[in-house]
Amino acid sequence: MNESDNLQQIAHLRREYTRGGLRRDDLPAEPLALFERWLGQAIDAQLPDPTAMCVATVDEHGQPYQRIVLLKHFDPLGMVFYTNLGSRKAQHLEHNSRISLLFPWHMLDRQVMVLGSVEKLSMFEVVKYFHSRPRESQIGAWVSKQSSRISARGVLEGKFLELKQKFQQGEVPLPSFWGGYRIKIAAMEFWQGGAHRLHDRFFYQREGESWKIDRLAP
Repeated sequence: MNESDNLQQIAHLRREYTRGGLRRDDLPAEPLALFERWLGQAIDAQLPDPTAMCVATVDEHGQPYQRIVLLKHFDPLGMVFYTNLGSRKAQHLEHNSRISLLFPWHMLDRQVMVLGSVEKLSMFEVVKYFHSRPRESQIGAWVSKQSSRISARGVLEGKFLELKQKFQQGEVPLPSFWGGYRIKIAAMEFWQGGAHRLHDRFFYQREGESWKIDRLAP
């Protein structure tokens, strides 16, 4: 079978989802309680990058973009990630604060989608997290003008070595162009794969101080 034949087979690639279902009786009143349970199970299952989430934003022309970012914190106030404030995603969020996240825990036959809007983190929160990062990651934050065009990888590597020497002594300062966002959650959807494509989907939507829960057809 040649490469063309292999590619033609993708329409027939499928598997059954047999890890169990999700029932309304299993659902807590608050979606973050279920998210915390599922994230803990993803960590216990030793999934690679269990905090990795696909972050979707939209540019000024309505064009969606996606990228993988790591979740760094969550609590009743929302979900937190950090980034270069000059990046493409940050530019999008400046004119449209709405955002969507997706946690793809394939090995557990699960997905979690989050809908909401962002607010910038306080300087205190950003500084605290920045200085908790490995030192070389702190230096790396200085190196890249994220999403800008560069001629070669060597440009980044050379800049990294230059800054590593510059910041050899003392604390690495926080770049003025580096910060973070908190997603204020408006809705969350939990997807559990089911046999015969009869998946279980539950959609939490904020209503005042409580949450409305709907089961959705797969």
